[in-house]
Amino acid sequence: MAGTARRSIGTVLFSGYAPIAPGTAGSAVTAVAYYYLCASLNSVEWVLVLGAVFLVAVYTAGALGAEWGEEDPGRVVIDEAVGYLVTVAFLPHSFWIAFWGFLVFRFFDIAKPVPIRRLEGLPGGWGIVLDDVAAGIYSQILIRGVLAFMLAFTG
Repeated sequence: MAGTARRSIGTVLFSGYAPIAPGTAGSAVTAVAYYYLCASLNSVEWVLVLGAVFLVAVYTAGALGAEWGEEDPGRVVIDEAVGYLVTVAFLPHSFWIAFWGFLVFRFFDIAKPVPIRRLEGLPGGWGIVLDDVAAGIYSQILIRGVLAFMLAFTG
């Protein structure tokens, strides 16, 4: 993959260069893309999207980390994109899912509860991406629980 393309993908359209909170910027760009581009995805398409984005993220994050001589460069936010997509995958598509998915994912990505932080120790792109995937799984579980609770009390 050519250098400019790799940087564009790895920094989620250069949002990773935001001077403050680049991970939040990358998650926000992904949330907007999700809202406008993923409304009609079925389960099979979600699996394909998640698999493709995950593999591209692991490769790109690892390659940029090696190129820049950093273990987990802050500019690389493709990992946040994957984590956010894991958060909202297979859920009902709506503005509120996009919004709450963004907030809940950012919470878990920043807080890094057990064992998320330990995943950062994996080598290369794996360590960069898998902690965000785990944060996305935690976020998905919490959102599903809230949705089930709301459904139980609102019918």
